[in-house]
Amino acid sequence: MVFGRGKKAKKDQAAEPGETLETAGSDEESTGRQATGPFDVSEIDSTDGYVDLGALLIAPREGLQLRLEIEEATQRVVAVTMDLDGSSLQLQAFAAPRTEGLWDEIREQIGQSVGSQGGQVEEIPGAFGTELVAKLPAGTADGAAGYRVARFIGVDGPRWFLRGVLGGEAALDRDAAANLESLFRQIVVVRGESPMPPRDLLQLRLPKDSAPAPQQGAPEFQQPERGPEITQIG
Repeated sequence: MVFGRGKKAKKDQAAEPGETLETAGSDEESTGRQATGPFDVSEIDSTDGYVDLGALLIAPREGLQLRLEIEEATQRVVAVTMDLDGSSLQLQAFAAPRTEGLWDEIREQIGQSVGSQGGQVEEIPGAFGTELVAKLPAGTADGAAGYRVARFIGVDGPRWFLRGVLGGEAALDRDAAANLESLFRQIVVVRGESPMPPRDLLQLRLPKDSAPAPQQGAPEFQQPERGPEITQIG
């Protein structure tokens, strides 16, 4: 697994790391998120083997590259992007109310934001419930008009909300998204006990051991890259 930094524009069992979990169709806790992930840190037996990014624990996988996105004004880590097999999955975790989720409201706001930019959105059923496919106008390499596609997935957990944005082939092809969806299910969210307003980003950070190391799978750093603006929400 390769580890890199990126820049952000202004503005009831757990799986072992690397294992694939089956999708469950029920929303009940016994067969829903608590059984299939993503998980709350209270729902796993050990954090050993994960890449520790503070609010998110990531299961390593061969060929996976992690890119941290940094807010230029504050230099804080605001997102992590997983690059695998030519596709990407951007991750952000937010504080949420104790008694209700955020995904329904956030989907509506994403739709309004995309519409204001001349794009289109479509709600579709998916493995994680209702998903949102967004198409934004974008120029092609030859200067012709085209679209940039992103697929938004969201999961409400205990006092947190985890949002993923699939890009590349994974935004268009379910088969191409399978490996990233599997990794999304294995994510562990560390909410913490401190009171936070709903929608505040949970704190991400560089891993404690971020220097290159010789052992297989150890994180390494790449050159910074700008994060995709379509994934921002207000």
